[in-house]
Amino acid sequence: MTPSLIRFVFALFVTFCCGLPGAFAQFRVDVSGVGLTQVPIAFANFRDEQSSPQKIAAIVQADLERSGQFRGLAAGQVLDETARPDISGFRQKGADALLTGSVTRLADGRFDIRFRLWDVVKGQDLGGASYAVVAGDLRLAAHRMADFVYEKLTGERGVFSTRVAYVTKSGQRFNLWIADADGENAQAALTSPEPIISPSWAPNGQQLAYVSFESRKPVVYVHDVSTGKRRVLANFRGSNSAPAWSPDGQRLAVTLSRDGGSQIYLISASGGEPQRLTQSNSIDTEPVFSPDGSAIYFVSDRGGSPQIYRMPAQGGPVQRVTFTGNYNISPSLSADGRWMAYVSRVGGQYKLHVMDLNADKVQAITETSADERPSFAPNGRMVIYATQVQGREALMTTTLDGRITARLAGQTGDIREPHWGPFQK
Repeated sequence: MTPSLIRFVFALFVTFCCGLPGAFAQFRVDVSGVGLTQVPIAFANFRDEQSSPQKIAAIVQADLERSGQFRGLAAGQVLDETARPDISGFRQKGADALLTGSVTRLADGRFDIRFRLWDVVKGQDLGGASYAVVAGDLRLAAHRMADFVYEKLTGERGVFSTRVAYVTKSGQRFNLWIADADGENAQAALTSPEPIISPSWAPNGQQLAYVSFESRKPVVYVHDVSTGKRRVLANFRGSNSAPAWSPDGQRLAVTLSRDGGSQIYLISASGGEPQRLTQSNSIDTEPVFSPDGSAIYFVSDRGGSPQIYRMPAQGGPVQRVTFTGNYNISPSLSADGRWMAYVSRVGGQYKLHVMDLNADKVQAITETSADERPSFAPNGRMVIYATQVQGREALMTTTLDGRITARLAGQTGDIREPHWGPFQK
């Protein structure tokens, strides 16, 4: 058991107990960087958008720019979804696409949001949609609009209407938050005087597993997001930590020390007796399933320092995955199984790395030095992680090449443990 991995196992607990006071639930999105190829898309001024408490077009633009695949242009005119725009004029302005729309306040207090997307290059109407929503769902409608645009122009599903979970510490209070993918509209799922760590979304997006220290020891809970009800999943002797759902939602991989050192176990989502998977004398922790459920990636110091390994999901022969650097932790897998994000210590700095598992190629993609807990977006195109920027805690998203980063930053406090939820059903 190496000192470095011992420090890692207890790092989150120590950080939260000793962190800065203060927390926040709202974020400011700052996008920086330039992608190699970005679709220039013009955003018209939506008709009567001033009637809405949310700037719908601006939210859509921020979503698309954060993906790294779009560059927003101001259309400079009001165009609703019924207008026939001057396609040639927008082509001359350098736009490849155009978004038009309107916002109408209905008699019952709801808002009717309508939009239309144009392919400026081909001069084609790519369709549109409408949403009648209450004021509290205006941001969700904008995120769905961004998903529509993203899928029409890239052929891949957008992730802007998905959710993220994260943890903050304010004074001596710990909060588990659920927020929009841009960090806004945060709702507290749990408040506790003791640390909360390792939130993990179930594949159906309706449950969260996490670790709470409210019993003065780490215990794994499963929390129903819609009702707030929760139940104990793992409360065995010793430590219960690092829950990770299987792709079918039927099982979780967890780290237990019930039989001595920390080892990987499988446990049914309904609880019961766990099945031990690893049989080492080292610390094995941070399990995560491969997207097809056939393998589990995990962190172990069995080679003398923390590295990432892979084994069959039912246990068996173990293969080492990381060979660059002597300290690699916190694996996260993309939905297609090609990419693995993880944190590597380089010259005393903790940096987010991405590995192409098909080619065994590794790239450091951040300029920060205190990166933690990466988690892939469900379409595999972005990663969310916690870090420090100019001495302040922050959540960040980045594209896989690191060229486009977005800071989801607040005022003060500790922000940790982000996990990106699945696509909404």
